[in-house]
Amino acid sequence: MEELNKKIEKFLPFLEDLRHRLYHGVILFIIFFVGGFIYAGAILKKILSLIHIEQVTIATSAPFQFIDIAMDIGFFIAIMVSVPYIIYSFYIFIVPALTRKERMGLLKSVPLSAGLFIIGFSYGFFILSYALELLASINTNLGIANFWNIGQFLSQILITSALLGLVFEFPLLLTLLIKLDITTPQILKNYRRVAYVLMVSLTALLPPTDGISLMAMTLPLVLLYEATILLNNKKRHAWTRS
Repeated sequence: MEELNKKIEKFLPFLEDLRHRLYHGVILFIIFFVGGFIYAGAILKKILSLIHIEQVTIATSAPFQFIDIAMDIGFFIAIMVSVPYIIYSFYIFIVPALTRKERMGLLKSVPLSAGLFIIGFSYGFFILSYALELLASINTNLGIANFWNIGQFLSQILITSALLGLVFEFPLLLTLLIKLDITTPQILKNYRRVAYVLMVSLTALLPPTDGISLMAMTLPLVLLYEATILLNNKKRHAWTRS
């Protein structure tokens, strides 16, 4: 019992430091939420300028809808800023318990994770821009006027792009499972057809739902899956030879 108390006392400073960092994360969230809410108009104008579709009229459906949109923008920006800080805080917390090799591996994964998310988010934003322009053109050719609700328009763009950014993180998850010996590159090879079906099913849940966008969003996931197998297979062979 005494030995257990000593271990608890040893980790108390780390727990206190983690508590302070999480508290700072909450403060950071509030600051960026308020900032995003205040500057929602400028941010919205920038987004609409990036996705400018001539055949579409973006409209509101309620007098105070902009307030809801401003809150959504503030929440989105706050999440995008505070979550990386909170993840970094957990990294600082667990570093003392890791070996030097584990620390280096985790440190390398942080910028890689951020890079994959940015690539996935940007790719999703690009695909959505193309798909929305295509759908607007089809509606116009059919004689259908495009009056799109600003709330749904914005949420589809931001949420879908963010979700695709998260999906792009899955090579890191697969690599972690391989390192923990939960799976192997060979198992991933054997079940690649199942993985492809899951990828298609997952991307089909994201808007837009046309076939071209579905293929465009699934293709990079397939390539990332195959790249994960290839890279981890080479590392495993190199480890075996040593």
